[in-house]
Amino acid sequence: MAALQPKHFSFYSIGISYRKADAEMRGLFSMNEETIHNLLLQAKEEGIPSLAVISTCNRTELYGFAQHPFQLIKLLCEHSHGTVEEFQKIAYIQKNEEACDHLYTVGTGLDSQILGDFEIIGQLKMAFKRSKKLNLINPYMERLLNCVIQASKRIKTETELSSGATSVSFASAQYILENFPAGGPAKKILLFGTGKIGRNTCDNLVKHTQNKEITLINRTKDKAERIAGKFDLVVKDYAQLEEEIAHSDILIVATGAQKPTISKQLIHTSKPLLILDLSIPKNVDENVKALDNVTLIHLDELSKVTHKTLSNRENFIPQAHQIIKEIHADFKQWQDSRQFAPTMQALKNKLSTLKEAEIKNSRTKIADFNPEQADLIADRIIQKIAGHFANHLRNEEESTEEAITLLNKVFKLEGSTYES
Repeated sequence: MAALQPKHFSFYSIGISYRKADAEMRGLFSMNEETIHNLLLQAKEEGIPSLAVISTCNRTELYGFAQHPFQLIKLLCEHSHGTVEEFQKIAYIQKNEEACDHLYTVGTGLDSQILGDFEIIGQLKMAFKRSKKLNLINPYMERLLNCVIQASKRIKTETELSSGATSVSFASAQYILENFPAGGPAKKILLFGTGKIGRNTCDNLVKHTQNKEITLINRTKDKAERIAGKFDLVVKDYAQLEEEIAHSDILIVATGAQKPTISKQLIHTSKPLLILDLSIPKNVDENVKALDNVTLIHLDELSKVTHKTLSNRENFIPQAHQIIKEIHADFKQWQDSRQFAPTMQALKNKLSTLKEAEIKNSRTKIADFNPEQADLIADRIIQKIAGHFANHLRNEEESTEEAITLLNKVFKLEGSTYES
């Protein structure tokens, strides 16, 4: 990897996801906005040069530079409810190129619980934007994310990887359609929580179920009213939650709280009630299962709803990987050029110093000497010499670092340390 940071720093991705961690365990490592902000501030204090954090329903991950991955693991465990021991059982740690590959697969939906999930790239953008405000994103990570965004756009436009159901919020609408087919009596739906997943779920419910009997409740009522106004839906006060649950056929919970917000004590109805919990950590207490009339479905189960539609989408995975390969090749070329850019600049400076000394010396020793012409010719020669060295470094099969060290030694270059 190009040394875009001080020596001994490497680029890592560390985290946990649905692949090895169930909803309970993902809940232990999940973080809200305030927690992530505090983690980033501590990272800055501890000398971490660049770091971004995402915490979604399916994964919690840190992408950043460190001298050792435990620096990042320690930050994660100190700012979540998970322990180092629990992390080690279910986690993954990737370094340098492997970490880059992972960011591409995550950002393009290839590593999502629902293949082709289009929401994750937006979450990554927000994570990097959050860190950039704290001056915690270096040029390497900023360029890498831009490449991931470019890959995501191309895969969406050039393949059908993201066709059909591509998010948990869509899957919830799909589940309702499969269990309550259109044409039957309208079901009363209550959506509790209007965060990102709640908003997307509301959008999908209106678009795909054609159901207008949807009520929104949020702890902050004005947020619910803004969303309801967009779809012409009903908003109720948080104090009316129990009453509205009693009148509902379907309860969708997406509050983003750190502890359960719905328990059997809030359910006072004997008619069938379907509860979809779209939250990590879980926002619905398992004790609701003790009620015979309640069916509880968590997002891990919801993701399986769309598996039947994924077989065709999987055919586009090789094409998606090829797009990533092409874009990452450009990134690596940029990466290599930045690695030896300080050395090339130092070489040009050295040659320019030699040029100035020779021109000054020639003014008095050569009759009819033309300094302007000599300066122009010398600059062209310097550019050609620098170009030859740049091509050598770019195509060097051995260690580029060793080649740069030799160049520094031969020309006694100054100011040619690696760019940070």
